[in-house]
Amino acid sequence: MNTKDSILKIAKETIALESASINNLATLIDVDFAEAVQLIYNSKGRVIITGIGKSAIIATKIVATMNSTGTPAVFMHAADAIHGDLGLILENDVVICISKSGNTPEIKVLVPLIKNAKNKMIAITGNKDSFLGTQADFVLNAFVAKEACPNNLAPTTSTTAQLVIGDALAVCLLKIRGFSSKDFAKYHPGGALGKKLYLRVQDLSSVNKKPQVKPNTDVKKVIIEISESMLGVTAVVENNKIVGIITDGDLRRMLTKVDVFTGLTAKDIMSSFPKTINEDAMAVDAMELMETHGISQLLVENNGNYAGVVHLHNLIKEGII
Repeated sequence: MNTKDSILKIAKETIALESASINNLATLIDVDFAEAVQLIYNSKGRVIITGIGKSAIIATKIVATMNSTGTPAVFMHAADAIHGDLGLILENDVVICISKSGNTPEIKVLVPLIKNAKNKMIAITGNKDSFLGTQADFVLNAFVAKEACPNNLAPTTSTTAQLVIGDALAVCLLKIRGFSSKDFAKYHPGGALGKKLYLRVQDLSSVNKKPQVKPNTDVKKVIIEISESMLGVTAVVENNKIVGIITDGDLRRMLTKVDVFTGLTAKDIMSSFPKTINEDAMAVDAMELMETHGISQLLVENNGNYAGVVHLHNLIKEGII
């Protein structure tokens, strides 16, 4: 059983089993799901999500997804809830209880307490006829025929189903709220995803030096300017307007063409009409422009004036690439 072929066979069977169970969820979705979404959307409170065991772990993931997509949510462990954490639930909060069987001892103790507080309760369970299923205001059916575990014991397929139901709730709420990429960036300012949505070219170019020479600058000074900036490039600027660009590559090509470069100036070796980008553009746009043209630097403009350089290394450092 430990051969590569047998391992791959088990893995594929597990994926196929879970995939089939997830596909079946679409047939189990009913009006309770739609009404649960409307309840959360219209609520003036938060979403409190609770569970026990592996369902509690799934609950924390759903909480994280909701919080990052505009629906305030808080995790409450079912066991801790009946030992003091019940105070987390406020008057207008909606509670989501997650349990495969819907009959665990902690759930049986917790559910009546929630109902006594008059909070609306949504169940995500694989057993609609369970204690949780019959007590909840809305039931989201997460039934699976079999766990991927060969003993049909370890929560595998069932927890995947719970997670998918949670994702479906979050995405429905996201779309109803009109949650945009700009909103997403507000909740992800430190991550690579957020940076792609809010980081602008100016944020990157402002940390770099601003190499520039005039068209009549001699080649020796051009080399010094490129070396000192450590960006492998300099802009050729006249009246604060970009008229050309000189890169390390341009210098190397010059050396293969001439033996004596005394008297050569920037305009003799520069490339005209370089690729530029406005400093207000998104950093991800700079990345796409570099990828499209196979370059590692872009000259930056502000209202048509030369404003600096953004380098591929800036994008890598910020995790954009």
